[in-house]
Formats: sequence, C-alpha cells, structure tokens
Amino acid sequence: MSTFLLEIGTEELPPDFACLALAQLEQIVRQTFADKKLLHGSIHVTSTPRRIALLVNELADSASDQEIERKGPPASHAFEGDTPTKAALGFASRFGLSTKDLEIRQTSKGPFVFAKVLERGADSVELLKEFIPVWITSVQGKRFMRWGEGEQRFSRPIRWLVALLENQVIQVCLNDCDPKVLSGNTSRGHRLFEKTVEISSANSYANDLKKVGVIVDRNERASSIRNLIEKKAKEINSVPDISDDLFEELVDLVESPSLITGQFDDSFLDLPAEVLSNVMRCHQRYVPLYLSNAIKDPLSLNARNVLAPKFLCICNGLSHSLNIVKTGNERVLKARLADAEFFVKADLSISKKERREQLKNVSFAKGLGSLFNRVERIEWVAELLIKKLSISDSEIVHLKRAAHFCKNDLVSQMVGEFPELQGVIGAKYLLAEGESREVSLAVLEHYLPRASGASLPQSVGGSVLALAERVELLVSIYSKGERPSGSSDPYALRRAGNGILQILWSRNWKLDLNKLIIQSLDQWSKLFPSLQIDNTTLSNDLSEFFRQRIISLLEEGGIDLDLINAIAGQTVSIKQLLSDPEDARLRANLLANMRSSGKLSAVHAVVTRAARLADKTSLSSSVISPSEVVNPDLFEKSCEADMLDILNSLEPIVKGHSEERYALLADQLANGSNTLSAFFDGDQSVMVMHENKDIRINRLNLLAVLRNQASVLADFNQICTK
Repeated sequence: MSTFLLEIGTEELPPDFACLALAQLEQIVRQTFADKKLLHGSIHVTSTPRRIALLVNELADSASDQEIERKGPPASHAFEGDTPTKAALGFASRFGLSTKDLEIRQTSKGPFVFAKVLERGADSVELLKEFIPVWITSVQGKRFMRWGEGEQRFSRPIRWLVALLENQVIQVCLNDCDPKVLSGNTSRGHRLFEKTVEISSANSYANDLKKVGVIVDRNERASSIRNLIEKKAKEINSVPDISDDLFEELVDLVESPSLITGQFDDSFLDLPAEVLSNVMRCHQRYVPLYLSNAIKDPLSLNARNVLAPKFLCICNGLSHSLNIVKTGNERVLKARLADAEFFVKADLSISKKERREQLKNVSFAKGLGSLFNRVERIEWVAELLIKKLSISDSEIVHLKRAAHFCKNDLVSQMVGEFPELQGVIGAKYLLAEGESREVSLAVLEHYLPRASGASLPQSVGGSVLALAERVELLVSIYSKGERPSGSSDPYALRRAGNGILQILWSRNWKLDLNKLIIQSLDQWSKLFPSLQIDNTTLSNDLSEFFRQRIISLLEEGGIDLDLINAIAGQTVSIKQLLSDPEDARLRANLLANMRSSGKLSAVHAVVTRAARLADKTSLSSSVISPSEVVNPDLFEKSCEADMLDILNSLEPIVKGHSEERYALLADQLANGSNTLSAFFDGDQSVMVMHENKDIRINRLNLLAVLRNQASVLADFNQICTK
C-alpha cells in the first residue's frame, strides 16, 4: 500500500474553478479505480491558485485479480462426441487452459463452450501512467483555453506536473501542451518566493510546500482566513460583512493568507452603507465592517453610525511587504469611493420625473418596447392585483406611486456601475426627493426575493409590486416566444415564478393564477398585435410552468415526492391547482404531518379501496353531494345507510372554505375506516357489483362520491404506502 500524489501546476486559476474541478477530479479518479479494481483508501483533492492536487492513501500495488468468463465456439464445433476439435484446443490454449477446463452451457442460441479465465490485475504504476493524462483532459469547466501551438485544453496553461507513488516518480508526458510537460518531483512555491521545491515523497507534500510559503490544503486555508477575520473584527468591535461566495473566493485567491486592516476617509461615510459595502466586496474583495451596535436603515442615504471607516483585506503577500500592500489597497479604494460619490451626486441632480422619461431610451427586450413601456405594464398588473387582493386605501396609494417609479434607478449612473444595487439605490433616491418611506420601501422590496431562500418583501406594497413585476416579466417573455429550458434561463423566469409563489405563501394570500394569466394575456394581445399571441396555448404553457414551480418549491420544502404528485401532479386538475396556490401548500403540509403522525395510512386505505371500485362507474368527479346520485330506497343493508351518513357529514366540510376543513376532512375519512370495512367485509357487508343494475350503480355511486370528496384533499392514488 502506497500514497499517490498528483499535482497539476498551472498559471493563476480563476477562483470559481476550484469548486468545479475538485469534485470532478475526485469522481473521475474513484470511477477509474473502481473500474480497474484498484483498491485504495481515502482520496483528497485540494487546490491553490496555482495548482490542483490529488492525494490517494493506501493505494494497492496492483489491481485485484479478476475471474472473467469467456464465451467460445458452439459446442457442436468444439467437440465431436467427447473428443475436442481444433476449435476447442485453440480456444483453450489462447487462455492457457486445458480442454478439461472448458464448460458447455446452454444459451438462447444453443450450447456453447465457456471458459473461466483468471485475469491478473495490472500494476498500479502502469495504470497511473495510462490514466493521469486522461484524468486531466476529463476535467471540464467554463472558459477553457488552449495555449501556444498545443491542443491541450485547461482553465489555465499547465506548467508543471508532479506524479509520485511514495517517492517514485510516475513518468508521464502531456504531449499536447506547449511546451510539453514532463512529470517529476519538482513543484513551485509561493510566486513571491521565486523558487522551486523538490517533493521528497507523496506523504511530505504539504510540509514541503509550507516551507516555500504555500498552504496547499484548502480547508486549512479556509480555517486560517476565518480565524483572522473573526479575531480582527472582534478586536475593533465590529461585524464582518462577508458572504459565503466572497469567503470561498478569498480561499481560492491566496496560497498563504495574511490579513491587512485598511482605512478610508471618514467623509465617505456620507455615502449609503450599501454603496460602500458593495464597492469593497464586489469590486475589491475586501471585507466591510459594520459597527456591532449599528441599527441598519435600508433607506438611509449615509453610513454614519453603521459602518466603520475600515476594511479587512486577505492578501497573498509576504509579511515584510504588508505595509506597502495596505497603502496600495487604500489608494485604490479611495479612487473607487470617489467615483461612487460622484455617481450619487450626479444622480441626485436629476429629478425622478426626468429619470422616468429617460426610461424611454432604454430597450427592455426585442419586441417588448422600452423600460418605460415595461413600467406601464407593471402598473397595469398592479392595478389588476389591487382588485384581487385585500389592500387598504392608504396602501393602494403608496403602491401606485411605487409602481410608477419602480425602475427609475436602472438609468442611474450608480446602477450602471453597480447593478447589484438596483432597487436599493432607487429607494434611497426617492426618499431623498421627498417620497414617503412606504413608497421607497416598496421600490426596494419589489426585487425580493433575489435568490432561492432569500428574504421576502415585508410590506404590503413591496409584496404586491414584487408580484406585479414578476407577472409582467413572465407574460412578456412568454409572449415573445421564449421559454426556460434545461440550464438556460436568461431572464430568470424560474426564479420569478418561485418568487410569486413564495410571496403568496408567505402572506397567505389567495390568488387565482388562472384568471390572472388569462386577463394579462388579453391585455398583452392588445398591446402587441404583431406578436400574434395564441392566448390558449400561452395560457396552457404558463399554467404548466407554475405547476412545475409549485412542485419544485414543495420538494425544496422537504415534502415527499408522492405527496407532491398527489397535490400537484399531472393527474390533478391544473385549473384547481392554480385557482389557489396557497391552498396547495396547506394540503401538502397537512399530508406531510399526517404521514409523520401515522394518520395518513388509515385515510389512504379508506379512499383507495373505495376508488378502485368507483372507477367502474361513469359518475363525474365533480359530484360531491350524495343526495344527487344516491337513492336510500335501494339500500338492502344497514352498512349502506352508515356509508351515506359518512358522506353527508363530509359534504359540508368539502364545500366549506375554512383552512381547518382539510384537517377535518382527513379526520372524518380516518374515522370512516370502520364503516367502509363493514361495507365490504362485515356481517352486514354488501356485494357492490350486484346483479340488479340499479342497486349496483347506487352502491358504486356511494363509493364514487367518497372518492370525489377525498380528492378535494389529494389524489390518493398517487400516494405510496410507507
């Protein structure tokens, strides 16, 4: 058993490449070892900005021997009686066997000769020589390149290769690189060390690189960076503003992390905190520092008493040069903040009405007019939603005002430079120009949620405006003929659909999406006659889109797939599903709770047993009142009357509108299990398929009504027994 090391040395890799490459390389190597029956211990893949490294512990010296079955000639050709022919002798000798080792076995094409052959496992060194170039070529990523005149593709040019089994060099040549790269035991240290390092053995790899300024283990670097940031932030009584994405990027930008605490001029605190933070995080990869006791106001136009005039910087420099690096970073940040200050002043010199007029000069999407036209459509949808949702008069006033100016900041210099601030900066500008906090907050919140699991709008105005903006986007893009497909979703339509549902669910709003889609398409047909919108087809497409979004969100929420199919699957009426998406969420959660409490199995047994026979009748699935289709005069047994009592008790629950009706319906169905059992199996049980047609139909109708009443809760045929 030996330790194997592979280091792919490169020019500086993009920081987002590591997360793609490491998982890929580990999977590829594991699959190779499994295919070749090469035993091994743990596999560890790590990276720095200049290398990707693979360490395999306890690698076997050779692959395991395998007994392989080989098929030979037909038995009639291999033997004449008990005497082997030349065909049998040749087949046996090819594998070093005697004809006595051959076995005749019957196949679909008749009897054939078979041989069991012991195939010796290949030497691990030879396997590594063969597969190292294959592994490197198999790694895929974004923005791959070729260099020089070679055909090798990789994220950045490969400059060296270390391949060791313990201390033995595995001889490999990457012929397609320019220049060719030969493997060895020589690696390179930190760029500023300007020296190579000889790796004495695979086991000493990490220690050998530490001597030349490289912490090769990515997890170790991450831990070091986190400790440096948290310790320094605590010292200066502040909270670091660092997202997971920024943290991962910092880990992949440095080989030997050091911390610098920089400062910027106090006058820049007159800028909004989000502007300062965005400049530092997104443009410079610095870590902004919020004061520990800061009260954040999302509409404030300055960062005083919110941000500290300091920042943290994780750098790759050597200790003796940190002061020089600090000075350089402070100088760069000063220039960036000065630009931001200029943008804010320039933006505030233009009125909101002038800015709204400027939207006419910016195209939204081909065939859909300008951003100004888009805002008019958002206002129209907002008016439609006002009629459908319960909103107070004061909230309506604020909402209409917010819709009117909601996209103003898209033509501001600040958003042009920092697109991440759209909505945020627009809200601040409106407040500065005299709009109410309610209007400004609605503009800020109408971009929420910005991603899956992100914050949702908290105000009524922000929630309605967010709905209107997303409905406008979906209807507009679908009308021009584009759809999300596979991983391609350039307009983030899936995120928009998710946002609509998440907002409705968070506020417990009941909204008929069917009617909303139809009314919107009617309006779009008038606005865009040239698009020749087929309202029926488009309505079906959008309805199916929302069905898939409901399924996706319920699955993300931890609901079992069979329960989701029972609520929102293809067997469920899409019209019913979209008439109230909030209703679908309530029923899904109820079924999940019933499953966890053990109540679901009893209800499932009741309904599915009834449904199997009810399918033999032509009774419409919409009939939920037994009085319409069940005649008590045709009853022969008391169990039939008992069944009718159950159905009569369920009818008002099914027709009700309270949120509790589903829980009541489920309880009543579970309680009816004994009655149904008696109907089928008790002393007074009946033969459902009676020879008398009227009695037979009457009994089938009893079961069909029960099935229909239960389907208000879910399609129980889709639920698996667990």
